[in-house]
Amino acid sequence: MTPVPGSAVRRAYPARPMFSSDRSRAVLALLAASFVFGATFVVIKSALEGVPPLTFVAWRFLIGAAALALFALPRGSRIWWHGTIAGVALFSGYAFQTAGLSETSASNSALITGLYVVITPFLSSLFARRAPSWWSVGGAALSFAGLILLTGSDGLSFERGDLLTLACAFSFAFHIVALSRLARHHPVVPFTTVQLAVTAVLAFPAALLIEGPMVPAREVWGALLLTGLGASAGCFVLQIWAQTVVGATTAAVVLAAEPAFAVATAWVVLEERLTLAGWAGAALILLAIYVVVTRQTDRASVEAEAVTPAH
Repeated sequence: MTPVPGSAVRRAYPARPMFSSDRSRAVLALLAASFVFGATFVVIKSALEGVPPLTFVAWRFLIGAAALALFALPRGSRIWWHGTIAGVALFSGYAFQTAGLSETSASNSALITGLYVVITPFLSSLFARRAPSWWSVGGAALSFAGLILLTGSDGLSFERGDLLTLACAFSFAFHIVALSRLARHHPVVPFTTVQLAVTAVLAFPAALLIEGPMVPAREVWGALLLTGLGASAGCFVLQIWAQTVVGATTAAVVLAAEPAFAVATAWVVLEERLTLAGWAGAALILLAIYVVVTRQTDRASVEAEAVTPAH
């Protein structure tokens, strides 16, 4: 058709696909990983009705380590030595977390676990022999107030499951401090493979001694595959790719949404309900995590939080 003289001619441009940039896709990948990490609290909580905690940890991380080994095999004695140091802290964290999850709600487990972000600057400062920043102190105060509201309006009244999960948070904080000093010497995927393998190697004899020999029942294998393949291997690889695009700080901020996704999933799937005080406590804990992540001055710790398999 011949255009009318003097009229504007519109050019047809190809439609630009949504989320076309690598950065947008990376943020979406991190959000997806954060959601899966959060949802695993609900998945594991349900699975623990059919399998003891340490047995679950052992099989989960055996599957995760085997899957990551397909991407890159660890080579050299140094990576195994450093990976063992970090892996012991990782095993400790997951052993406490999974045992605690069998005795507390998925919401409490996720929120208290997330406090490792707040604890890490204090441990890092202790090892570096320097005072923590005022932002870290403020985040700790917020999280302490949140814990009081989350665990009971009459003050700190931890149930056994909450105490075990708090031990998990300290273990994960030690793990982040170890990563901040060791991870930069190794490629991320093989280094993480060692950590997952160490977790499995420690969990199997512990499960045998404490819980007795057991092969998980058929109905538990879906949870094992989702957490082992989907979270510990699949989402971890997604997390590593994404943080190379958006940087460690952005990755750590997005991944900090994990407890919020866990609470939301527990609300929908398990019909867990927080009290008004519990919601206020959850908000304070999430705010504390956000403050510490965004105001963290220790770059090594930020980078470690962006590549940790502790989720």
